[in-house]
Amino acid sequence: MANTSKRMKFLREKTEQVGKVSLDKAVEVLKGLNDQLPKGIKPVKFDQTVALAFNLGIDPRQADQIVRGSIVLPHGIGKSQRVIVFAQGDNAKAAQAAGADAVGAKELADRILKENWLDFDVAIASPDMMGVVGPLGRVLGPRGLMPSPRAGTVTQDVATAVKEYKAGKVEFRNDSGGNVHAVIGKLSFDTQKLLDNANAMVAYLNTVKPSGAKGIYVRSVTLNATMMPGIPVGV
Repeated sequence: MANTSKRMKFLREKTEQVGKVSLDKAVEVLKGLNDQLPKGIKPVKFDQTVALAFNLGIDPRQADQIVRGSIVLPHGIGKSQRVIVFAQGDNAKAAQAAGADAVGAKELADRILKENWLDFDVAIASPDMMGVVGPLGRVLGPRGLMPSPRAGTVTQDVATAVKEYKAGKVEFRNDSGGNVHAVIGKLSFDTQKLLDNANAMVAYLNTVKPSGAKGIYVRSVTLNATMMPGIPVGV
């Protein structure tokens, strides 16, 4: 714990010295933080997840100002996501062929409800399965796992959806404070790959600006890693 506190204090001081910087500079700084740790303070052992945090000028209480979407990043996110699919017949066969981790209909829904099985990252459903999926809303909704047409997880083309999420498709939605957190990769990614992913996310977020949002849309952006302080970004 002492090493963790010393490490975070040191890293926080370093990022505060940098202040608000461009996105490419922020990626460069984040990538180099571990190299600056003094002797006696060790970096964390796992490959940290890198993310962008946006504070948006929206009113989350208004249905027409919800910000939600999904994007296949240029270089993926460095993680193979566990994908389940609610489908039957030819759609089920297509989902299995595409690499889904579990495919089913009512039996899959029952497994989630009765066994509290949630060992997956993404749930996809064909439109004809929504009668089966609907009752799962109270379980999957709060966890951000409920299939949605807007996010592209309710689709007739389940095979493409499976392949995209397996390749690192990122799904996001604003929270009650108007914030959006979006994973863009791993700290082990080289600088250019992280920058490509970050730029793609920023550009895409601007395309889903709600028509009801007034004033400044993107109020602030921060780049961070799992066990590192955020770096303010000017975009």
